[in-house]
Amino acid sequence: MALSQNTQFGLATALFGVLSFVLAVLAELKKPPYGTPIKGRDVVVCRFPADPTVALGALSALAAACSAGLGALAVFFPYGGRRVPRKALFRHTPLYVFFHVAVGVTAAGAGTTVWATATEAMHHVRNMHRDLAYACPTAKTGVLGGAAFLNLDAMLFWIVCLMLGRNVREDYFDDHGGYGGDGVAGTGIEEK
Repeated sequence: MALSQNTQFGLATALFGVLSFVLAVLAELKKPPYGTPIKGRDVVVCRFPADPTVALGALSALAAACSAGLGALAVFFPYGGRRVPRKALFRHTPLYVFFHVAVGVTAAGAGTTVWATATEAMHHVRNMHRDLAYACPTAKTGVLGGAAFLNLDAMLFWIVCLMLGRNVREDYFDDHGGYGGDGVAGTGIEEK
């Protein structure tokens, strides 16, 4: 049994969304709470244990972007070669609202993931400090975990958009005689 294109897009969107969630949670769990300060002459050098936080955070942000890209593509994709105009899609208020909420939550989730990952990377790279009392902190605890849930929420919003888009397409083709145009296909004659 072959899956429909709509189902394939939905599964791919969900897969990348869940992957983003899992990777961000793992990044949060693997992140050390602090580094080890090594005092030298007028400087403190921070030594951090080897951990995959930065790599996992970057992969999580990439997976979130893939999930959002597939979700947005699924809304506008011409299924079966039949395209629905963007204007007709966004005339449907629930789709319009959920689409914009999905974009906003995606931006918040991916942005938070990138911000926490970049902060952690900067702590590892800039590890020499002139303040002798420096305690060698890592990125704020809980930010990657919160970003994980934002990425999961974004994926769910994209899935809702996909379902609403399917409803709009069905209504559009029912209202336009199955041709997706304003009349009988190729004739320029308007249906009455």
